[in-house]
Amino acid sequence: MTAINNFSPNTAASGPLVVALVYDGLCTFEFSIVAEVFGLDRPEMGAGWYRFASAAMEPGPLRAQGGLVFRVDDGLELLDQADLIVIPGWKGVDVDVPDALLASLRCAWQRGARLASICSGAFVLAATGLLDGQRATTHWRYAQALARRHPGVEVDASVLYASSGRVFTSAGSAAGIDLMLHIVREDFGAEAANSVARRLVMPPHRHGGQAQFIERPVPTDRNAPLSRLLEQLRRDPARRWSVGDMARKVAMSKRTFLRRFTETTGMTPAQWLALVRVDEAKRLLETTALQMEQVAAAAGFASVQALRHHFQAKVGVAPREYRASFR
Repeated sequence: MTAINNFSPNTAASGPLVVALVYDGLCTFEFSIVAEVFGLDRPEMGAGWYRFASAAMEPGPLRAQGGLVFRVDDGLELLDQADLIVIPGWKGVDVDVPDALLASLRCAWQRGARLASICSGAFVLAATGLLDGQRATTHWRYAQALARRHPGVEVDASVLYASSGRVFTSAGSAAGIDLMLHIVREDFGAEAANSVARRLVMPPHRHGGQAQFIERPVPTDRNAPLSRLLEQLRRDPARRWSVGDMARKVAMSKRTFLRRFTETTGMTPAQWLALVRVDEAKRLLETTALQMEQVAAAAGFASVQALRHHFQAKVGVAPREYRASFR
């Protein structure tokens, strides 16, 4: 199967130019994420919405995963115009990055462009040296290799995405969606990010300040009793849940429940529930004008002081600062 695609900036828009790198061996899904978020026509966003284009790292036609072949009109010279450059994966963790690409990325960063990677694309950004001394992430399978190959990078494999100034990295492929929505949110606000997320039929991944979060893991079997319990906790975070209540919901002893819960989520019920309540507080702060006392109660916190404590610990800013930034 052959696909011939010619991408160029959308002349109908006047917003930031997002350029996705295309290379032989392209990670098709990762590239599609970037094109879906930034490359679709979104007239409801106005003329200031993103322009999207692709830049070939090497002469084509270029192969992509899944039997596709790409032909791209523009080369690395397009990076000189980009406001945001996205590296959608890379050829392999041990594949060297060409000097020409590294030079183009460094020049783009020096003139003020933002750089972002999805999954193994972090190896490209790390090779530029721009991540030295900075926190970055990649797919957990590649985290040790990234740390070995680039010891100057602070690799954090526990998060979905991380930002260091104008350089962004994300974990596995789907985490790239979270990072792209985060960038939309930074550029155009929560409503725009939520609109894009709705079109993707997925919830927006929200966070405040510079703190990075990984979504609470859930069992893959959605019919499992524990999975149903986690969904109920999300739906009703304000309820006064005790360990005994939760254990009875899944017909387990307290001891068995605590062990199974920790094995499944990587944290205790209290820790997991605190994160769910912080998520609910963020939603309320973004979308309502409720007083802090009302936000605390609706999210399940016993007091405003408890809300502030958990919110600051998990998000990195106070609730009022968060509301001021994201509403």
